[in-house]
Amino acid sequence: MKFIPHYFTQLSSFLPHIKFNTLNFRLLFSTGLVMAAFFVLALLVLERSIHSSAEQTLKEKLQLQVYALLSVAEMSPAGKLVISKEITEPRLLNPSSGLYAVIRRSSHKLIWKSKSAIAVDVKPLNDFVAGKAIFLEDKQERFVLHYGFIWDDKKSPLKRKYVISVAEDGFFVKRQIDRFHSTLKVWFFSVGLVLVLIQFLILQWSLKPLRRIVNDLDAVEKGKKSQLDGHYPEELSGLTHNLNAFIHTERAHLERYRNTLADLSHSLKTPLAILSSAVETNDISHDSMQLQIERMNEIINYQLQKAAAKGQQKLTSTVNPHLIIRKIISSLEKVYFEKHLIFEFITEGEQQLHCEEGDLYEIAGNLLDNSAKWCQRFIKIQLITLAVSDESKYSFLLQIEDDGCGIPENQLPDILKRGVRADENSHGHGIGMAVVYELVSLLGGELKGDRSPTLGGIRWQVYLP
Repeated sequence: MKFIPHYFTQLSSFLPHIKFNTLNFRLLFSTGLVMAAFFVLALLVLERSIHSSAEQTLKEKLQLQVYALLSVAEMSPAGKLVISKEITEPRLLNPSSGLYAVIRRSSHKLIWKSKSAIAVDVKPLNDFVAGKAIFLEDKQERFVLHYGFIWDDKKSPLKRKYVISVAEDGFFVKRQIDRFHSTLKVWFFSVGLVLVLIQFLILQWSLKPLRRIVNDLDAVEKGKKSQLDGHYPEELSGLTHNLNAFIHTERAHLERYRNTLADLSHSLKTPLAILSSAVETNDISHDSMQLQIERMNEIINYQLQKAAAKGQQKLTSTVNPHLIIRKIISSLEKVYFEKHLIFEFITEGEQQLHCEEGDLYEIAGNLLDNSAKWCQRFIKIQLITLAVSDESKYSFLLQIEDDGCGIPENQLPDILKRGVRADENSHGHGIGMAVVYELVSLLGGELKGDRSPTLGGIRWQVYLP
């Protein structure tokens, strides 16, 4: 028993390392409790069943002893019941063998007792019931079978009542039950340990996909993976799909915030350039400065709203494109005053365009700013109303041409990407055309670029629904 303190010392040192707040521990602990309760109940039921079975077997065994005694009993000429033949059961012949037999009259008068019962007092049965066996356990922890019968002798008109009592010490029954109980405990404990081990292995295997998801999420967090790309069970496919959607949404939001900051800085360049030019030329006008300040506030509010937007929204407002483009032309004339730009603005009367004012400012402003920067002197702007048909879903065309050097057609797809400029030696961030392309796509339109057939420079065509 000296190993017990050492065992508890090892167990107490191991407990702090157990992670109690885990699914593995909870499932294993709850399953262990259910299994322990099941085994305890099963053990109790089996013990009760074995006890009843042992008692029933003993009762049948004592019943056979009663029949054996009746087979060798006879009435003597003197009118007494005697055992006429030698008893074949050796335990009845040995004193204190554990098996005893007694015959009494119904009045409790002793008629006969076996040699084994010489020093044993087997209590009589108080109530006499002829032809019925009564099985019970007495105060001395013996199992006794009392059997009442009536001896009918043809030579005598009298009918005598007798009771045969056969008893066996409970020690033999309890020893069998204890032996079975010990064997049962060993087997139940062994089977329980095996089942707990099997359950532990099953839990390890069943929870392995969850641990894989945790590891993959950790890899995503550290930048080693872009999404959860493992092979997961069907029950976890919805979870992994939602997690991947969440990861992509958060990255898209972060990318949109970064782009919005870049767009904001790019959009503020023109008003700041106008103010800087006014300071350099001492052409400071209160109305002009106020107009540019209001324009900067509008740009900031627009970019903040775009950053908070979560996707394409229904267009419910209309804007006057003529007014917006004329404002942009007026601003560019002040920014590029040294080039003495000539703007040709061709329209088809008053038109209304279904889009946000800030979106049109960004689209037209970036295109016209690029044309003003790269043209020689002449810029042509056209607003054309299109007829919607089955072949074309667009109803509006904004076309801007200039007489600059143009852009090679193989470079047009590249300059629509953020951070790419047609001339890497020029000043700029390379995001203006990317902003135009993103906004036109968001509005459900199309952006085309090629060489102007009349002016020789670049021609941008913006188709909008």
